[in-house]
Amino acid sequence: MRKVATVLLLCVFGLTLIGGCGPTETNTEINTDNYTGLEPFSPIAELESAAFYGEDGAFDDAVAKEAYYDMMKSYHYPIPDFLKTEEFWTADFLQGDFAKLGMAGIFWKNAVGTYGEVGSGEYEGEFKDTDYGYLGHEIFLLPGQMLPEHNHFGNGSEMGFGPKMETWHIRHGSVEFFGEYQGEEGETPISEMSEEDQPWGYGEEWFRSKYVKQCDAGEIYSLNDPESYHFMRAGPNGAIVAEYATYHNDVKFSDPTMEFGNSEAARITKLDE
Repeated sequence: MRKVATVLLLCVFGLTLIGGCGPTETNTEINTDNYTGLEPFSPIAELESAAFYGEDGAFDDAVAKEAYYDMMKSYHYPIPDFLKTEEFWTADFLQGDFAKLGMAGIFWKNAVGTYGEVGSGEYEGEFKDTDYGYLGHEIFLLPGQMLPEHNHFGNGSEMGFGPKMETWHIRHGSVEFFGEYQGEEGETPISEMSEEDQPWGYGEEWFRSKYVKQCDAGEIYSLNDPESYHFMRAGPNGAIVAEYATYHNDVKFSDPTMEFGNSEAARITKLDE
């Protein structure tokens, strides 16, 4: 007991002399009692697009991932080993402007099957021969970064799935959701935004979205119009967004020059792989 007491006293006195016992890099001033997820605990670096490309113009996947890991750390977001594998993917959609148009993502689950053929295989209920599909996806966006405008058509040829229906849960940061139709959640016309705030591509012949909705960390927003075009753009502190949706492996971009991949990169990642 005397040894324990001595150590405790040394730690108490050490607080005023050397900043306490244990690692000194721990920030003891952070108060998480009222943390909402909107503001990061430390500043998030805003990189120009050139930082993500080599001299030959090829996209540098490693640099991009480090930028996302840094953002995760700023939000005290856990980084499990699975997020350090190739399952964690990036895309600049072959546009060469990653700071403005790009994303990272991971499918925690993307399941498809038949009820009677999973688990123990003992299920004999009325849905035995019926197909199911669901997914859990997470989207990572750097400050001001946006996804391209896209939609998800019904995929009736293989397993009879209809259009992907999805809901987004903003976990950290903030986003603006853009879409073709005005719902019941306070969407406003993009045309009412200042010209400098209007999204990349607005006014182009291929651009279809007409409305926008601002959402902060903790809020939930759903796509309620099947096969409608939509996308999102992160706020000034980036965004980490959980997506809950029906299974789907089909995505179409409104801009015909876009693909789900990286500019001149050796590895092309696609949703349907």
